[in-house]
Amino acid sequence: MNSELRGEYLAALGLTDWRRRAAAAAANLSAAQRCGPHPAGPAPSAVDPISAPQGREGAFDWPQLRARVAACTRCGLSATRTQTVFGVGNLQADWLILGEAPGADEDRLGEPFVGRAGQLLNSMLRAVGLAREQVYIANVLKCRPPGNRDPNPSEAAECLPYLERQIALLKPKIMLAVGRIAAQNLLRTDKTLGSLRQQVHRFGASRVPLIVTYHPAYLLRTPADKRKTWEDLKFAREVSERV
Repeated sequence: MNSELRGEYLAALGLTDWRRRAAAAAANLSAAQRCGPHPAGPAPSAVDPISAPQGREGAFDWPQLRARVAACTRCGLSATRTQTVFGVGNLQADWLILGEAPGADEDRLGEPFVGRAGQLLNSMLRAVGLAREQVYIANVLKCRPPGNRDPNPSEAAECLPYLERQIALLKPKIMLAVGRIAAQNLLRTDKTLGSLRQQVHRFGASRVPLIVTYHPAYLLRTPADKRKTWEDLKFAREVSERV
């Protein structure tokens, strides 16, 4: 990445330029070389993703899981959504970025983190040497809550098996939870976002390292906290390099 582009990305975070360490640059280059067309998934199993009973997500590959989510009616959000928002990105990604739920634009387009918040997320990632195409991006909930209200616990619980299967298929080195609601649902806590930052949490049976930071939409409203987010991103990068 040339210095001019790097400066543009960091400017979006309200930061001055910086020089990546040689080791970080080498790691980023290696990740970029791995990024490419999504590999073909394994041969479909005999399990029908639509008619299979609840709790069978562990049997599905990527296409089957996507079909399962698209047909989901486990909670009332299925009656108000335009479409489900499954996730997007590199199926061999080391980083998994997780928000809380789709918003209006995401519900309309079927992709997480679009619009201004998505553009800022892209800049946040590029500031630590990652392109959007190198990571995988999803939400805790796959459907938009009406009026962009906070998801309720029962909705999050119904969607959790889908996310757990995504994580099992992806096998990320690190998870980055952006925003209070995502962090609280993933960690099953009511602690404040501020108290969860700058710590290595662990998620699921595989104990994936999980780092918490602010949501891009919040940063658009509160740009003074961009520097805190920058510290979180550097921390996440350091953790991922140790895995």
